[in-house]
Amino acid sequence: MTDIQDNIFERRESKVRSYCRNFDTLFVKASGSEMTDAEGKTYIDFLAGCSTLNYGHNDPDMKQALIEHITRDGVAHGLDMYTDAKAEWLQAMEDKILKPRGMTDYKIMMTGPTGTNAVEAAVKLARKVTGRSNVIAFTNGFHGMTLGALALTGNAGKRAGAGLGGSGLHGTTHLPYAGAFGDDVDTLDQIEMMLENSSSGLDAPAAFIFEPIQGEGGLNAASKEWMQGIARLAKKHGALLIVDDIQSGCGRSGDYFGFEIAGIKPDIITQAKSLSGMGLPFACVLLKKEHDIWKPAEHNGTFRGNNHAFVTARVTLEKFWSDDSFQKEVREKSEILTEGLQKIADLIPGAKLKGRGMMQGVDVGTGDLASDICSRSFEKGLIIETSGADDEVVKVLAPLTTPVETFRKGLSILLEAASEATSSAKIAAE
Repeated sequence: MTDIQDNIFERRESKVRSYCRNFDTLFVKASGSEMTDAEGKTYIDFLAGCSTLNYGHNDPDMKQALIEHITRDGVAHGLDMYTDAKAEWLQAMEDKILKPRGMTDYKIMMTGPTGTNAVEAAVKLARKVTGRSNVIAFTNGFHGMTLGALALTGNAGKRAGAGLGGSGLHGTTHLPYAGAFGDDVDTLDQIEMMLENSSSGLDAPAAFIFEPIQGEGGLNAASKEWMQGIARLAKKHGALLIVDDIQSGCGRSGDYFGFEIAGIKPDIITQAKSLSGMGLPFACVLLKKEHDIWKPAEHNGTFRGNNHAFVTARVTLEKFWSDDSFQKEVREKSEILTEGLQKIADLIPGAKLKGRGMMQGVDVGTGDLASDICSRSFEKGLIIETSGADDEVVKVLAPLTTPVETFRKGLSILLEAASEATSSAKIAAE
């Protein structure tokens, strides 16, 4: 560990820092699917900024476009003024994403630069449209760390960070997500019963909000039937359907949107993380035109749209989403991922695969074992993290652009680490 790490981070950075505690080295360079530290050691990145770097680190085309924009004194910050960078991204979004998916009835709302900003705006709008306050969220969901989004979040540890003892996190009813009680229990039936029973204590909802694949919640993936069922219930009960596609979107699921397999058209969609393509802060809300009832500046913010992110986001759409070739590559890699993770699951009694597409992992049963696997992986040159209520899931979020050879190498490291950790756990138990 360098003198810089020993001193400046410990001396000046808050104790709230987290990822650096698991990856205790000084990173100085990143390219594609790899990161390099100050000692010259290179790591394969299976975290990708928690799905913020779906297209890898420092994509050369995005980087060149951004350099050109900066060197010609292109607008860096313009509030929500009209700029050429914004116009070009909006046009690309219309041409490459919305039109091909029959979604031309959506408007795009720029929010603050992070996912939680998008969620706050979505919920605020749903309450304004419906005149109701209650929002139905789901077990194991994660929607952000600001108070409104945190009220929707299930994780007790994250909620405790509000310092309110839960009393200030209100306006939300949490119901069981798909598969919450096992594969044999259809939670749609339970949700419908709660909505239909006038004595259930469930206030009429302004909105339902769910993640197609729960990233922080343990890679629980909703079936197309469950998503269709929630969409049906929302419409029946006069609520808006909000899909939080912040971590599962931008190709991570195998489609651009994580809900596409269900064929639904949510009222509101939140996007962030890989929206900029290059890791630059950028978030937005897609909303059906009939819900666009804001008055000018009624929802405001200094950083509504990052012009540098507009530049790289446009390149992202033009480079990866002009046809279906990239989507096919992602789906092929997802099969490699499933195969690789199954080998790990076969090592561990009771382990099971979780997730969908390039958002998969292995539930190894305990947070201790999952943490040990990730720690051993890092020692061997692989960056990977856990998720789930008790951090029991080893989660793979590799860049979608990872070369197949590198991808297989990373999975081999993970398998080796899992084998060692499992053997160590068996010895300790004897």
